[in-house]
Amino acid sequence: MRIDILTALPEIVQGPLQHSILRRAARKGLVDIRVHGIRDYATDKHRQIDDYPYGGGAGMVLKPGPIFACIEALHQQAAEDGQAIDEVIFLTPDGEVFHQRLANELSLKQHLVVLAGHYKGIDQRVRDALVTREISIGDYVLSGGELPALVLVDAIVRLVPGVLGDATSALSDSFQDDLLDAPVYTRPAQFRQAGVPEVLLSGDHRRIAAWREEQRLKKTKERRPDLLTDD
Repeated sequence: MRIDILTALPEIVQGPLQHSILRRAARKGLVDIRVHGIRDYATDKHRQIDDYPYGGGAGMVLKPGPIFACIEALHQQAAEDGQAIDEVIFLTPDGEVFHQRLANELSLKQHLVVLAGHYKGIDQRVRDALVTREISIGDYVLSGGELPALVLVDAIVRLVPGVLGDATSALSDSFQDDLLDAPVYTRPAQFRQAGVPEVLLSGDHRRIAAWREEQRLKKTKERRPDLLTDD
């Protein structure tokens, strides 16, 4: 899988990519993540990437020219390699809300472009002509799209086969089947008068699986009943 991240502030994005699962995935050759600074595609003397909004109002808007130039260059490169970009994703508070099923869907793609907005937003003409999907990570506003882009990429990459050491790990995550995860414990078995549930020490895998399923359902009913259906 290849993921291209477009951002006005590449230094914010690059750091997290050098650690943990994202770094290991890249080293294994399972994912190729490239960060592109939008300013590198500005053509004026001052390499300006933002300007005041037409009609007035607070904030600055990312100009269309540099973004068009970058995404068109990526499309051209993909075509020369005999491939195609599957989705151009824009992170925005008014996009569809990100969830695990969407992460699963995107993890099956071969080439994603992720556009992180900044300032007041991006020129609407970019959204109309280039963006194929708009995604929000929640009903709140951040200073820019860089952190949401990293959230999106991390959630997707960990689902790529071979990225996690345990092939079943991602399948048991919260939300994978619309249930929250069960409580987990590790050594020591007794800590400050609190012990581990006996069933987890029993070695009886059937009982353990049943207990975990019961705990997942209980937690979901208590904390996220909206995830449950009547089916």
